[in-house]
Amino acid sequence: MLNLDTVQDAAARLDGVAHRTPVITSHTLDEVCGARIFLKCENFQRIGAFKFRGAYNVISRLSPAELERGVVAWSSGNHAQAVSLAARMMGSTATIIMPSDAPEAKVAATRGYGADVQFYDRVADDREAMGAALAESRGLTVIPPYEHYGIMAGQGTAALELLQEVGELDELRVPIGGGGLMAGSATAATVLHPDIRMIGVEPAAGDDTKRSLEAGERVRIAVPDTIADGQGAETPGELTFGVNRRLVRAVDLVTDDQLLQAMAFAFDRLKIVLEPSGATGLASVMFGLRPEPAAMVGVILSGGNVGLQRFRELMARAGASFA
Repeated sequence: MLNLDTVQDAAARLDGVAHRTPVITSHTLDEVCGARIFLKCENFQRIGAFKFRGAYNVISRLSPAELERGVVAWSSGNHAQAVSLAARMMGSTATIIMPSDAPEAKVAATRGYGADVQFYDRVADDREAMGAALAESRGLTVIPPYEHYGIMAGQGTAALELLQEVGELDELRVPIGGGGLMAGSATAATVLHPDIRMIGVEPAAGDDTKRSLEAGERVRIAVPDTIADGQGAETPGELTFGVNRRLVRAVDLVTDDQLLQAMAFAFDRLKIVLEPSGATGLASVMFGLRPEPAAMVGVILSGGNVGLQRFRELMARAGASFA
C-alpha cells in the first residue's frame, strides 16, 4: 500500500538514520526562472542520492531469517549503493547486479559497502531475470529499485521533508527513471496540497514515462543513449506507473546539453556537485517548461554520485572554465 500514512511511517523509520538534507535557494536562479525555486539537495543524502531512503525502509523491515540469507538488487549505481549500505547496517549481505558500463565511482562505492558485484550487458542481458535466478538459487530477497510500495514510500520522504520546511508549493519537479521517487513524492504532496502540480522530468532520449502517459499505457523504448545513467529505464514500472498516471500533471524533457549546463551552474553558482540524473529538475526549470511567474517551485536534486574524472570530462563538454 502507498499513501500518506505509509510515507509518514517511512519518515519515522528513517528519522535519525537518513540525513534530513538541506533545502537551498538562489537569487540568481530565481531571476533566471522568474519564480521562487527551492532545491531539495538529495546529493547530500547517505550514499549521495535519495535511493537510501527507500532501500533502508524496506531492508530494515525484513525478518531475521531474510537478513541472514541476504538481499539482491540490480542498479546502475545509486540503488546499488543504497541497498549495499542498508544491508550492511542491518547485519545482512548484498549481491548487486550492475551494468558493465556503470560509472567506476559507483561500482567502487558499491563494493566499498561490502557488496558482491556482478555485471550484465545493458543491451544483451535481462538484469531482472538474473536477479530472480540468484534469488531462487540462494534464497535471497529481491530489493527492486522502484517496483515496491515500501521503496516508493521511502523515496517520498524527500518531498515530505521539503514541504514541511518550505510550506505550500505551486509545483514540484521530480526526476523520473523507473518512477519510484515521483510516485512517493506525488502521493505525499498531493494529499498535503491538492492543488500542487507534479511535474516529472526525463532526459529527452529516455522519454518512456512521457510517452506512456500520452498513450495511457506503459510504452517501451530502446535503451536510452543519455549521460543521465540513473534514468535509463526502457519502460515505467507497473506499480509506479499506476500511481503516476493519476497524479503527474506533465513530464518535461531535457537534453544532455541542458543537463551539462545545469551541472555547471550548480557547481559555479550553487557550489554543489550533481550527477547528470540529479540535475534534470534543475535543467527543467532553467531551460525547459517555464514556471508560472512568481510561482513557488520545489525541485528535487536527486543525486551527486559522479567521480572526479567523469565530472571533469562532462564539464569540459559543457565549456566550464576550470575543465
